[in-house]
Amino acid sequence: MDIRFDWTFDRFCEYVVDCGLEHVELKMEYVHGHPDAPDPETVAERSDAYDVTVTYHAPFRDWNVGSFNEDSRRASVEQVNSTLEAAATAGAGAVVVHGGSVPYRYPEYVRERARDAARRSLAECARYAAEVDVPLCLENQPQSDSNERHTTSPDDLAAMLESVDVDDALGVTLDVGHARVNGFDWRTFADRFADRIHVVHLHDNDGVEDRHEPLVEYESICESVDAPYNVFEMKRVPDIERCLERNQLPSE
Repeated sequence: MDIRFDWTFDRFCEYVVDCGLEHVELKMEYVHGHPDAPDPETVAERSDAYDVTVTYHAPFRDWNVGSFNEDSRRASVEQVNSTLEAAATAGAGAVVVHGGSVPYRYPEYVRERARDAARRSLAECARYAAEVDVPLCLENQPQSDSNERHTTSPDDLAAMLESVDVDDALGVTLDVGHARVNGFDWRTFADRFADRIHVVHLHDNDGVEDRHEPLVEYESICESVDAPYNVFEMKRVPDIERCLERNQLPSE
């Protein structure tokens, strides 16, 4: 559920089930922005009623776990931990998190401080994830012309995981669209991180821009990775049906 969706949680669950699907990922931007967004207790109740599983996506706008401003970094950790708490209450299976960023134009000593901030933040969040017993899953990010993002390649993602590993409390979200736009085959990530992948984000692009377009050839990816949760990460609700090669929205 993206912030661009104006649907209620119940309506979206009905839609998902009508499409023959059985999972919903809640982006915290949607939770923060929608006037009728459900609290975690409601998510638990309604997801059980619709027989769908749930994951959460920690905020990724307006915050940065890799901030070199210590106050901002701590606030970002609090945002992730708050998402973990919501996920635990809702009975969610995982929380997706981004690995932070810093502008390329800043001096190298600032960028290194930002990398260290990201490592410290993710380690703190991973420890809390272990406490509340919800997997925290670090996502491979798309590259940016303006910002250094810390998990865009398999090597960078592996280095971040190794540097913050807390008894394997930090898992992986494989985003196949981000892999493609960065010039990597999704199999490179799948082979390298294997059992650490808890969530797969499914979308497509032209290899140039991170468009989050429908991905029709998704079944082989899901079968190969065999992650607990697979998510069509679309910008528009009808694009979910385009992934499924359907043409009509369900009746109201």
